[in-house]
Amino acid sequence: MGSQGLVVLPHLAGLGLGGISNGVFTDTYQLLVVAILHLILSGVYGGGGMLHAFRYEEKLESYPSTSRANKFKFDWNDPDRLTFILGHHLLFLAAGNIQFVEWAKWHGIYDSASGAVRQVEYNLDLGMIWNHQFDFLSISSLEDIMGGHAFLAFFMAAGGIFHILTKNYGEYNSFKGADILSAEFVLSTSLAGAAYTAFVAALWCASNTTIYPVDLYGQILEFKLGIAPYWIDTDTSLAADAHTGRAWLTNVHFFIGFFYLQGHFFHGLRALGFDFRSIGRLFDNLESTETSLN
Repeated sequence: MGSQGLVVLPHLAGLGLGGISNGVFTDTYQLLVVAILHLILSGVYGGGGMLHAFRYEEKLESYPSTSRANKFKFDWNDPDRLTFILGHHLLFLAAGNIQFVEWAKWHGIYDSASGAVRQVEYNLDLGMIWNHQFDFLSISSLEDIMGGHAFLAFFMAAGGIFHILTKNYGEYNSFKGADILSAEFVLSTSLAGAAYTAFVAALWCASNTTIYPVDLYGQILEFKLGIAPYWIDTDTSLAADAHTGRAWLTNVHFFIGFFYLQGHFFHGLRALGFDFRSIGRLFDNLESTETSLN
């Protein structure tokens, strides 16, 4: 599978689906079930979007003050409401981590060392987690990886509960976000976070063979620097125009992260009050000045 340039199927194989053994699917029925579930859920999500767009109120504050929907109405200058919503976001992120850890514990994930699916018990060693902050690219233990996700689950769940139950302490000033927070500001910081995770994913995919096994994603990549940084395959058995799934994933993540970073700067400057239309007006003024001088 590693030399076929696949992207989605190796992820399913890594989760232990499809009866994966030594990089080969032995039970495609499981893959069919996953595809059908995604098709059904896409219809459910689409129906939910249509329902909210055409039947429910346009603004959450239109609902009675005692309703659940009203609790999530958005106001940039209401710190208690902002922290309440943030808490729920953190709980959902924690739930995703818990689901992954429990899946690995009870169902199992693909272990490239044995070429088979095995159950993985998380290693919740705080010393290990602390030491892997900067050398995470060299992690070679599935137990350590699951331990990191378990720690994140606990950390995010604790943060979510804290933000839901607590309220703003003291004056809500500019240091805390008063008159600073805006849609542009939040979009800017969100794009910065997305860019960071994209860069990390690119580096990890290019070099790590524990969570990105060779028999699923192909050989590790070689870094090159041309007009822009990029990674190339090191497998000499590939055809001239063929690429591994690892090459696709790494390069796409890197360039998506790059453009996310540009979006971060763009929206960050807009949040600070910079009007990009002034650049066009500047050039227009320069052209009119040159014309009058001539």
